Amino acid sequence: MLLAVSLLALVSVTLAVPVAPGEDQQVTMLPTSLAAPKVEVGWTDPRILGGQFIDFTTPRYGEPLNVIISNLSDPFILTEEGFPQYYKSIGFSEECLGLHYGHVHKADLGDGDGRKSEHILARQHYFPRWGTCWESLVGGNHFRAWKQNGTDANTSAWFLGVSKEKDSTKNHMIVPNGYNIGRDLLVESAIAGSRWNGMSWIADLEWREGLLEPGYKGINHAIAQDGRVAILTVHRV
Repeated sequence: MLLAVSLLALVSVTLAVPVAPGEDQQVTMLPTSLAAPKVEVGWTDPRILGGQFIDFTTPRYGEPLNVIISNLSDPFILTEEGFPQYYKSIGFSEECLGLHYGHVHKADLGDGDGRKSEHILARQHYFPRWGTCWESLVGGNHFRAWKQNGTDANTSAWFLGVSKEKDSTKNHMIVPNGYNIGRDLLVESAIAGSRWNGMSWIADLEWREGLLEPGYKGINHAIAQDGRVAILTVHRV
């Protein structure tokens, strides 16, 4: 019996779910590759209330939410009015001519809103005026963003799914290793510092593991990702 318990401890961890007095206690088994869900400083782990770090792209597969902008950031960029000012400063802008290409992704941030549609889709802005139109033609970096603002977890943190994609002739398929590449390009711009419309920002970076399972299980296009999530705290300077 002791041997069996020891082996079980090696392959899984247990999370006790609080219950009301008199109810049966439920125990969820979590793989050791994933950390137990918990309330974080600056954001809430979506898995606490049944959310996840993979969006809903197709009925079976999704794309990783691989960047979080913490609510410890400049309050201005946590607003839907201010966030576009920030992402323009790090090289992104709205879609070409304001037209949306492709279907809308949904995500469950565990904030009580269930699966909700992306708030923002932004593409790499190569040059003034027509920059994102060029990205639509030749490919480049892009992200979808959701705000964690439901009644159960109203943190105002932004959750981003970032990836680098191919050109329009390839139907904007993700490039090999594109989830890691896209995330890292955005992070590099954020920590280098940026400026837009008279405002300047610089980001602190924390890498987190254990939120996403490394590999391509459940990931759209069967493109593996390393399981790391970048936590950015963006400061006005």
